[in-house]
Amino acid sequence: MLPTGLKQVADGRRWIILAQLGVVCAALGAGLIAPAPYAWYATAFALAVVLAMLVVSMIYAKDAIDGIGNQIALYENARRTSQQVEELFAMTDMLQAAEDHDDAGAVLMATAQRLLPEFGGALYVFNNSRDRLDLAKSWNTSDGFHPAETLLPGNCWALKRGKPHINDRSQQTLCCMHQIGSAATVEVPMMARGSVYGLLVLATEAEGSYDQLMGNRRLARALADSMSLALSNIALREKLRTQSLRDPLTGLYNRRYMEDALDRYVSLAERSGTATSVVMIDLDNFKLLNDQYGHAKGDAVLRDVASQLVSALRPSDVVSRYGGEELLVILPNCGLDDAMHKAEVMRARIEALSEPHGVAVTASFGVAAVPETSTSPVDVIPMADAALYVAKQAGKNCVRVADRRAARDDSQLRLAVP
Repeated sequence: MLPTGLKQVADGRRWIILAQLGVVCAALGAGLIAPAPYAWYATAFALAVVLAMLVVSMIYAKDAIDGIGNQIALYENARRTSQQVEELFAMTDMLQAAEDHDDAGAVLMATAQRLLPEFGGALYVFNNSRDRLDLAKSWNTSDGFHPAETLLPGNCWALKRGKPHINDRSQQTLCCMHQIGSAATVEVPMMARGSVYGLLVLATEAEGSYDQLMGNRRLARALADSMSLALSNIALREKLRTQSLRDPLTGLYNRRYMEDALDRYVSLAERSGTATSVVMIDLDNFKLLNDQYGHAKGDAVLRDVASQLVSALRPSDVVSRYGGEELLVILPNCGLDDAMHKAEVMRARIEALSEPHGVAVTASFGVAAVPETSTSPVDVIPMADAALYVAKQAGKNCVRVADRRAARDDSQLRLAVP
């Protein structure tokens, strides 16, 4: 079946040809019947009418062809829009399986390269403290488009306004302070549930870059909207995971994570023949501090104590909140003597908090280790707790170590199974 425009042209041409044939036949008949002087007039009239109809036919055909061109343009636009919608739906479906920013960035890059192959792009996401955005993914980079590794929210007009913003120096637009390179860019903030989670940047160096960016702003916003929901879900999952592992007040690991970590570290230590130490910490007179200065003061002291402990230890060490004002530290690959030294460093750091808080802040420490004082994760914590009780009886604000096990004959020890 012919398209509507082509059918109209064919029908119009058919009627015009029939009319021309009718006029020619009428003129010929008149020329045969009419006297000689009038026959020439009839023929000339017929030719004039045929010429007029030919002009009308050409005009009609031109209008019809223009209409066909418009219909073809509309059809191509509809087909392109349908393709974009399908790609965006596929992108949304893939983003549901994204577990982190790397996965989400890979999905975005693949979709953007299919929909906008001539554009470069970059994905920025906020760090945990939300004071800067880090580059998570970039694609189609060039000499004129080099995304910075980080950018500050205060230097970006898109983030300040919460709306897409175009940076094009050739058009004298207002450009962000972080804009570098000669490429023109459109920056779209990724917002979901009232919060900004990242920034999408699309760049081009082609002629008429401003018009291209303006024409693709809607598609850029669609990409950003899909990504914003994915980033929001990733942030929510990370928050839930953190809540399941960490204490909400101090940010330290909770007791459940500590117990799992202790079992794991002791098992690894048995394989490698190294020691794992445990330090039990209890803040002195903490109930009295809460009663005299309020729980807000007690919470502030706990947060600062946690910060001091984390900063004094290695990244591999595990600092956890055991319960109330009791804290527990796991020191993998650390013998009893080294653990006692570290405990003394932590004790001094905690005591140094007394001056900024305007109240006496001290803690007592009990130290135990596998295999020097204990044989397994089951008894190392009770032994560290017993040493802590000795420190309390000794006047508090001190470190005490659990009794070492009796010396054994190494020849009788059973080797660990590799």
